[in-house]
Amino acid sequence: MSFSNPSHHIPRRSVEGHEGTWVKIFDPPKESPPTPELLEPTNPVPAFVAATVPGASNLVPYTIRPHLMHGTELRMWDGRELNFFLIGDNDIPEAHDGTFPGPTIRVPRGVVFHAKVEGHGQAPHTVHWHGIEPTAMNDGVGHGSMEIGDYTYQWQPNHIGSYFYHCHRNTIQHFDFGLYGFLIVEPPDAYDSRDGKNVGGYPRRTAANLSKYPQFKGFVGGNLESGDPHAMTVPYDVEALWVIDDIDSVWRDQAEHAHQTFPEHGDRPGINDEFHTNDRGKQEFFAFHDYNPDYFVVTGVNFPGRLGSTVSIRPNITIPPALNSGVSGMQVSVNARRNQTILIRLLCAAYTKIKVTFPVDVVVIAVDGRSLGVPPFGSYNQPYTVPAGTPIEMSTAQRADVLIRSERPISSFAQVEYRHHLSDAFLLNGRIPIVFK
Repeated sequence: MSFSNPSHHIPRRSVEGHEGTWVKIFDPPKESPPTPELLEPTNPVPAFVAATVPGASNLVPYTIRPHLMHGTELRMWDGRELNFFLIGDNDIPEAHDGTFPGPTIRVPRGVVFHAKVEGHGQAPHTVHWHGIEPTAMNDGVGHGSMEIGDYTYQWQPNHIGSYFYHCHRNTIQHFDFGLYGFLIVEPPDAYDSRDGKNVGGYPRRTAANLSKYPQFKGFVGGNLESGDPHAMTVPYDVEALWVIDDIDSVWRDQAEHAHQTFPEHGDRPGINDEFHTNDRGKQEFFAFHDYNPDYFVVTGVNFPGRLGSTVSIRPNITIPPALNSGVSGMQVSVNARRNQTILIRLLCAAYTKIKVTFPVDVVVIAVDGRSLGVPPFGSYNQPYTVPAGTPIEMSTAQRADVLIRSERPISSFAQVEYRHHLSDAFLLNGRIPIVFK
């Protein structure tokens, strides 16, 4: 008897009526399993947002309520409308119908975080908390954990830094189509107003080891075991969020409907599934290996130019507090004063090669959510200076936090260079204004 031609065939039972058991592979799931070992949430941010953002609510205490797959047409710089899959928020009117990117989630280190997530549309979804270390069921990796449905994710962040969240089911398409958002872990007291600080504004603090960079004022050393919420952190006066992305409009034309890229199950899932039923037999699903972006954005703002051009976004772009966990004044194009500390959080959401070049020296203090030189990693890495004009190269899903401080006025641009992921051909140079008055 061989494995390829067994003498006995064991039929596989139907998934119909047992969707909760098969949430890892059923398209789409009709139910989701209960969150295992459900803890009481302690995240103060949803209550703060409900108290400060007009119209916002917090119907499930200490819990955010995102929903995925609000498909809509977004207008590009040239007037063309492209299909996007979006993440919305059931508690925030401004974000209810979805935004691109999704709303920025801010969480204090050490709280128990809950996100009661709904999936909509015909395709299954997950939420992967990229860089966080939850339990396997809460990690949100398609086929590896579970697919929503309706599910309450929970985790507890242990490292202050820059992360992001995204759908991890049919990741190549769903991530490119806009199902992602930024995730920031802040110091434990970031939303504690008992000392009189304005928790919805600036200055704020982030993790860093700046013992060798005295130009950044207010750095607190010490050790993380001391109980000091500011140990190994530095204050910053201005915060900019740069989510660098690229868009292939042909992908949008080939798969404008989410379910086109999912198989129709046979009676032996994974063996005799049919991948071409939903793409009308044209086999367009397999064109996804051919990626050629023709639109380019930073934090949802179009670089208004065609392939081969050098173009700038406008100055004075800020992110509304409703889309930034209630915090006012986070920027895209940088507008600061001399001798202020500026934190720029970079996320590469592009599939092409990215080079980011600053007009001034910057200090890289963190990579991929981990602060350089901060225990327990102090023996293995340290912050470093990137001189003006030297590119920072980034690839998909990479993050980098950089600090800038200038004693002189500046009116210039950072350059975001896009190059093709295979041929290295130049695609576009996007400029982001940086002004120090």
